[in-house]
Amino acid sequence: MTSGQAGNHALDLITIGRSSVDLYGEQIGGRLEDMRTFAKYIGGSPTNTAVGASRLGLKVGIITRVGADHMGRFIREELIKEGVDVTGVISDPERLSALAMLGIRNQDSFPLIFYRENCADMALCEGDIDPAFVASAGALLINGTHLSRPDVYAASLKAAQTMKAAGGRVIFDIDYRPVLWGLASRGNGEDRFVASDRVTAELRRVLPLCDLIVGTEEEIHILGGNTDTIAALRAIRGDSSALLVCKRGAEGCVAFPADIPDNLADGMAAQGFPIEVFNVLGAGDAFMAGFLRGWLRGEAIDRCCTYANACGALVVSRHGCAPAAPSWEELSQFLSRDDWPCRLRESAVLEHTHWATNRQSTFEELTVLAIDHRSQFDELVETLGTRNHDRIPQFKELALRALARVAASNPGFGLLADGRYGMRALEAAAETSYWVGRPIELPGSRPLLFEGGREAATVLADWPVDQVVKCLIFYHPNDPVELRDAQDRQILRLFEACRHTRHELLLEIIASKYGPILVDTVARIVEHVYDLGVYPDWWKLEPTVEAAAWTAVENVIQTRDPHCRGIVLLGLAAAPDELLTSFSAAVTSPLVKGFAVGRTIWAAPATRWLKDEIDDEQAVTEMATNFAVLVDGWRSSRRMQAA
Repeated sequence: MTSGQAGNHALDLITIGRSSVDLYGEQIGGRLEDMRTFAKYIGGSPTNTAVGASRLGLKVGIITRVGADHMGRFIREELIKEGVDVTGVISDPERLSALAMLGIRNQDSFPLIFYRENCADMALCEGDIDPAFVASAGALLINGTHLSRPDVYAASLKAAQTMKAAGGRVIFDIDYRPVLWGLASRGNGEDRFVASDRVTAELRRVLPLCDLIVGTEEEIHILGGNTDTIAALRAIRGDSSALLVCKRGAEGCVAFPADIPDNLADGMAAQGFPIEVFNVLGAGDAFMAGFLRGWLRGEAIDRCCTYANACGALVVSRHGCAPAAPSWEELSQFLSRDDWPCRLRESAVLEHTHWATNRQSTFEELTVLAIDHRSQFDELVETLGTRNHDRIPQFKELALRALARVAASNPGFGLLADGRYGMRALEAAAETSYWVGRPIELPGSRPLLFEGGREAATVLADWPVDQVVKCLIFYHPNDPVELRDAQDRQILRLFEACRHTRHELLLEIIASKYGPILVDTVARIVEHVYDLGVYPDWWKLEPTVEAAAWTAVENVIQTRDPHCRGIVLLGLAAAPDELLTSFSAAVTSPLVKGFAVGRTIWAAPATRWLKDEIDDEQAVTEMATNFAVLVDGWRSSRRMQAA
């Protein structure tokens, strides 16, 4: 295989080495000592690059070890969500996954502490390298940290030799962290350079195997054994004919495909992007992912450098390493213009593209059992005269059992449950693969208020990140201006809170209770929400038999947010026949993915169960039967539409 040409492999790239959990301080501008809350991400240089390359459209796998524990499962699950092949990820029952704690002190200081004592990824050994898996890729990325101990060095070397024997290419990310070589105190994880003849000698042993070598100037210095960059590059060139790429931060990068000139500027220089640096951590890994997106597909070196610099610029503008990496669509959008704000994270356009194109799952269909009702259960209990609210949580657990009976092991099913009466059901659903939503609105509030009278961000701080925030708002275009303004402010607060806490948002609109519903009524509301700068991940809308109404809504969503996940229909306690009729009209829109219906399914069984006329099993059976009727009706409508 000649340099710059992709082969016919199952994978484009395999990375090998560090895989850890990053705990990122969320308070910006203070000492790490004073940070009180931390965001949890996957991390480790080759892991970050694997995620970044996958987001850019490459087929990527990774070889590493993780602990056979909660954090190890987190790393594995996140990699799978990111589309990274985890065939080479080994669960180590004897060791814990590595951990790093990081902070953003200021533009020049980014405190970093590594917790890597006898960690899982540093136990990687030659026996963990499967030659067939390595040969399934066209290229292998190794890095300097995994040359710092004999066993991991041997594993990296075996993988590199296997790749070369299979005709593939080896990429070397110098990735020099003095603390991981025992050359800096444990509290100085952010140190980037300490001269060491021993480290230079160890790193240079792999150079004859390399086709591409990438590093910062400090990393070039340690690899070349000289603090003069040109001299260091020439020393490296003496051991390797690889393409050399020197990262220069805000100044961009310089590539050297052949002889090293007398001045850095005489190499193939590519300018950086004039953006504010918010967080340097992870930028180099994104740079590597961007470069490989071009290099592994045979693009010109200058174009590869542009991709790399752009990816680095996007990541230094955000919080986190792997989660800050751009998608291919986002990178293309960034490169299509040169008028972005200096503080990139203040661009609503880029931030929405980043959010929407990096969501980790898709839903072709979504049928949801909604049991998130609170006031309706209160009223039911009062009407029956039992005043036994303590039984409501138990019934909601029965509803989850009914959902499970219908869903079996099939995808596309979901649960809407509340935190007041449905907490046990929510906790149980966390062990499933269901889509899970949870309401945040104070029932019946108009203007909109949030549960407990608190701000949305305060409420969401306690919620698991995989719970979709569902918010019902009673809204009509004919509402008084003061009411609309109050509702708009709350919608904006909610949207900003969801993006900050990384929760998806489902916005439910009920307009029919407060004014006439014309063909364009709901479409006008949807358009108004987008005009506010709010981009719900999901819409939950009232059913209608008017096909033109769905067309109007669909046109607005496709124009304003083509990345919207879709629409689900609400039930409003309608009879099953009414809902099935509405399905036939809604299914004509590809944006309508299914329904989220509640009282139609559970109202009658709940009444009989609370009156002790039926037992638990009968309640589950009745709800499952009612739910199955709607699921089968929806699927039948879709099949008829497809035919």
